Amino acid sequence: MEPQHVISFDNTEFAFEYKSDKQLKKARFLFSSMSKPWLVKLGTRLTPRAIKSGLPIRGLIRKTIFAQFVGGETLDETAMVAKKLGEYNVKVILDYAVEGKEGEANFDQACEEFIRVINYAATQPNIPFMSVKVTGFARFALLEKLDAMMQEEKGTLLKRYLQAVDKLPADEKEEWHHVRHRMIRVCETAAEKKRGVLIDAEDTWIQGPVDALTILMMDTFNKERPTVYNTTQHYRTDRLSFLKESYEASLERHFILGVKLVRGAYMEKERKRALQMGYPSPIHPDKETTDNDFNEAIAFCIERIDRLALIVASHNEYSNLYTTQLMQQKGLPLNHPHVHLSQLYGMSDNITFNLAHAGCSVSKYLPFGPIKDVIPYLMRRAQENTSVKGQTGRELGLIKKELKRRRSI
Repeated sequence: MEPQHVISFDNTEFAFEYKSDKQLKKARFLFSSMSKPWLVKLGTRLTPRAIKSGLPIRGLIRKTIFAQFVGGETLDETAMVAKKLGEYNVKVILDYAVEGKEGEANFDQACEEFIRVINYAATQPNIPFMSVKVTGFARFALLEKLDAMMQEEKGTLLKRYLQAVDKLPADEKEEWHHVRHRMIRVCETAAEKKRGVLIDAEDTWIQGPVDALTILMMDTFNKERPTVYNTTQHYRTDRLSFLKESYEASLERHFILGVKLVRGAYMEKERKRALQMGYPSPIHPDKETTDNDFNEAIAFCIERIDRLALIVASHNEYSNLYTTQLMQQKGLPLNHPHVHLSQLYGMSDNITFNLAHAGCSVSKYLPFGPIKDVIPYLMRRAQENTSVKGQTGRELGLIKKELKRRRSI
């Protein structure tokens, strides 16, 4: 039986050990600014316009919000951040955070970039995973069409997918063949280099073909070890049952299910679309139901951890603690090779670094890319920190607590 570790997320010395006083004070200023909704609203509206029109604000962004939430503009810059995190037993999930640009040439370029990132990650002992968005190399409207066609079919997810693809016109069937080929190349490279590929979740109305394609990749590349991971957004009412169906498929087809659990990223957009188009909202009615669904998914996975690989991607303190408690109850080591916990870079350091200190396998989700290209990602981080109840206040309180502790030494 593994010895029981008592994990607390209140230890700010561990949480901010990797930050200098100067860096902490900059973070305090940033989160103080984010605690003012009017300022965030103004900033998220004006910043993209200012960048587009060539106003000289790049330096300001780089020193503030970019430095807080992004690893760097290039892989080399990001490597320095990854190395620093590695000194504290924190791994990295690399994310090329450039938003998808339409067009076959752009899709091919994005595919090459994903492959380049995997090849780079393979040279670094601290980077076990990278994140991929299918919308980076597939036309949104094609995904949307396929999803709608799948909904008209009957049977399992894969059966509906194959029937839908079969009914596509010849030119779109060819286009989808290129999408599949890009996905295969990315997953093949990851399998060769023994790195994990985390397929991001998308909007509900394009998620069907993404799920099907991801499961087919697992069927090919997850026979011996987990290489491909799907992402399930548990603010969706159907994702717990989808997780269970995916597990059944993995047993039938003899592959290791890779799953990254998240609460979700597009709640307001999803509810608004459902209201406009007159269909029931796919989102749970409240946070409590989402939390219950998410935690039930954790329990389902830990119970079957010999047959699946789990990444708990969460800023919720209880969900992270709950994961470690379930592992300890089962006598599993906290660094079990099939269990990984992760938080976004620049947020929830009290969770990440205290988990690392307890011996868990834990990482920071580390985006990188040119400032002008990662602006949409940064604007989402600013909005999220304002809208997630208590998130900014919690970050600010912990930073102030640590600065006070350092002054008293």
